[in-house]
Amino acid sequence: LRFKELLCRQLFLCGCYMVALGAHTGEECMAKHHEAESYVAAVYEHPSILSPNPLALTSRQQAFELMNQNLDIYEQQVMTVAQKGVQIIVFPEDGIHGLNFTRTSIYPFLDFMPSPQVVRWNPCLEPHHFNDTEVLQRLSCMAIKGDMFLVANLGTKQPCHISDPGCPNDGRYQFNPDVVFSNNGTLVDRYRKHNLYFEAAFDVPLKVDHTTFDTLFADRFGVFTCFDILFFNPAVRLLRDYKVKHVVHPTAWMNQLPLLAATEIQKAFAVAFGVNVLAANVHHPVLGMTGSGIHTPLKSFWYHDMENPNGRLIIAQVTKNPVGIIDAENATGEMDPSHSKFLKILSGHPYCEKDAQEVHCNEATKWNRNALPIFHSEMMYDNFTLVSIWGKEGYLHVCSNGLCCYLLYERPTLSKELYALGVFDGLHTVHGTYYIQVCALVRYGSLGFDTCGQEITEATGIFEFHLWGNFSTSYIFPLFLTSGMTLDVPDQLGWENDHYFLRKSGLSSGLVMAALYGRLYKRD
Repeated sequence: LRFKELLCRQLFLCGCYMVALGAHTGEECMAKHHEAESYVAAVYEHPSILSPNPLALTSRQQAFELMNQNLDIYEQQVMTVAQKGVQIIVFPEDGIHGLNFTRTSIYPFLDFMPSPQVVRWNPCLEPHHFNDTEVLQRLSCMAIKGDMFLVANLGTKQPCHISDPGCPNDGRYQFNPDVVFSNNGTLVDRYRKHNLYFEAAFDVPLKVDHTTFDTLFADRFGVFTCFDILFFNPAVRLLRDYKVKHVVHPTAWMNQLPLLAATEIQKAFAVAFGVNVLAANVHHPVLGMTGSGIHTPLKSFWYHDMENPNGRLIIAQVTKNPVGIIDAENATGEMDPSHSKFLKILSGHPYCEKDAQEVHCNEATKWNRNALPIFHSEMMYDNFTLVSIWGKEGYLHVCSNGLCCYLLYERPTLSKELYALGVFDGLHTVHGTYYIQVCALVRYGSLGFDTCGQEITEATGIFEFHLWGNFSTSYIFPLFLTSGMTLDVPDQLGWENDHYFLRKSGLSSGLVMAALYGRLYKRD
């Protein structure tokens, strides 16, 4: 039987298969799988079964009965993807126990988990080693049944002594961790969420976990959860110091347009760092929660649906060695005229255009002095400074504090929609406190200035453009959405003359938003 299973897997991997059982993949078929170059991954966007009253006190048995309903769905997904050669599956944050608990009401939902660095343990094969480990046991057994690595999120408890200065008054730590099981069911490692997002039920670990795990099929993975993606620790440090090429990202993300929808920040992280991101979100559209994907720097397979109540599996072949977008230093071949114009403007030299009779030159400084009025509008709870975009082509700039943003654009046809170039350089203080520098090309909600930056998902405006700014940080995330919450990829990005730029031409659908989202971690 084992031989037949292995044979079936090999036959599958040699076939042509691609699925993102969700919307907006833009792909027809997965190329032939080459084991030495790629692996097959799955993420599941889960419409978790929630407690009808998360504030009420309940028993461990009642809590486990509810969690078992979610775990049954998890197991169905594991067995489904096992038939498709999947080697790793990722489940979302809060998918097993649910949402909106207090510290006391969540307690019956918590498993005890020993440190994998101290105890090597297989919960499925060794179920009696520790009490209150029923969820871990089920997850471990799923990994064995599916013969795959499994990443899931659950709540855990850890007793502490009064002599511990960090020990909470109730004598226990409560953490929000992701757990990693190997295909033989062993608890490989855990990551305890560090950047909590209004989660009163959980504690912040006294020390940041920098969790990685190695696999035979794809080398090293890193793990972090939801809101962590916006912070240096652990997300950036994992990539900087631990040679991570692949990230698993359980999340319970509430979308906030135009700059922080789940799929756009997942994709931006993959592009910015040149890594693969396997992101699984919960699916609760009424709470604004949707958006999962398997993202490489150049390609994404994703799901975003605010109407459908059902969950969704995404399965994709993923390269072991992700290739990044062409940057300014590595660009080769004949230069695009618009890029030549961009470089001339950036250098302060005049740009010239040649027709059949003569050469026409215009001073860049003349383009740089537009008379369009600036205005202010709140976007993502931040006070952006903006300037409207008019006409079929132009060059604009707008500044705030130390950041100046620039846009060189052409529009094949004019749409009825209005767009603006906006800048923000300051401390974001709503739903988290962190310092950002942002250059954004955004669509108005309607004709009023105050509608600029509203939550828009559809657009018809087509642009070819360069967007750039004099950023004070090297940590810059390229955000890019077109009509229908479709993810797009820049043609080129990188540093040029101390400015960071994004270049794009050939949009397939209307532009909703393009932005360079800089993070100044030291100023948080």
